[in-house]
Amino acid sequence: MSQNGHSAVLPIELGPTAMVLGELALADGVRFADHEHPTHQIAWASAGVLTVRIGERQWILPPTRALWIPAGCAHQTASLRGAAMRGIYIDAATTKWAEPTLVSVTPLVHHLFDHLTRLSGRDSIAARLRAEAVLFDLLIPTDVTTLRLRWPEDARARVVADTVARQPADQRTLAQLAAEIGIGERTIARSFRTDTGITFGRWRTHLRIAAALPLLADGMAVARVAGRVGYSTPSAFVAAFSREIGVPPGSYFR
Repeated sequence: MSQNGHSAVLPIELGPTAMVLGELALADGVRFADHEHPTHQIAWASAGVLTVRIGERQWILPPTRALWIPAGCAHQTASLRGAAMRGIYIDAATTKWAEPTLVSVTPLVHHLFDHLTRLSGRDSIAARLRAEAVLFDLLIPTDVTTLRLRWPEDARARVVADTVARQPADQRTLAQLAAEIGIGERTIARSFRTDTGITFGRWRTHLRIAAALPLLADGMAVARVAGRVGYSTPSAFVAAFSREIGVPPGSYFR
């Protein structure tokens, strides 16, 4: 299910304070096409999982993570397993980060989001300003890596990439996948290195990790996730994830 930008659903009408918040329940699979806002945005869901894509980068956001999106930055937003998305918009004159930045949502930050969402225009502007000041101080970037999954431009390599993306657990070798479309393995391998900057093997590892993140965010056990994305043992999955991301999968969303 695709929609246009959601500012029409959550209108942005900043008043005398720097931040406006609203709530929007999203069904599973709802996707907002590329759009941008004249304000900064914090993409966050109090329940469920959001995904945000900006160019080649994708962020998976359970309730413990949020993404700062600078004003004017084109992005796509989607809901996984349904999401209670908060519309958190911030005056573009407010300086925080000039680039998309992943932040931790601690229990205290969560409570402040809730508090500011409940406050209405009848409440004291001074009270809102105090809460906003505390919240801005508590927004701290997380120390995790975000994968950049670049698709190959070569049409033949893209067929292989699309095939693997549809089923990350596919165990066929590059030679087998290339033979299926009548192309030599070396040709496809060269296209992946040229177009994506990495080998096909590492590209498939990145794809599998990207496919694993929504499952991990949804609370699925690491052992089950490993099998779902093509690893024969949980230890092999943990090793690949830790090597590419820098932390084990069980720690990524904590």
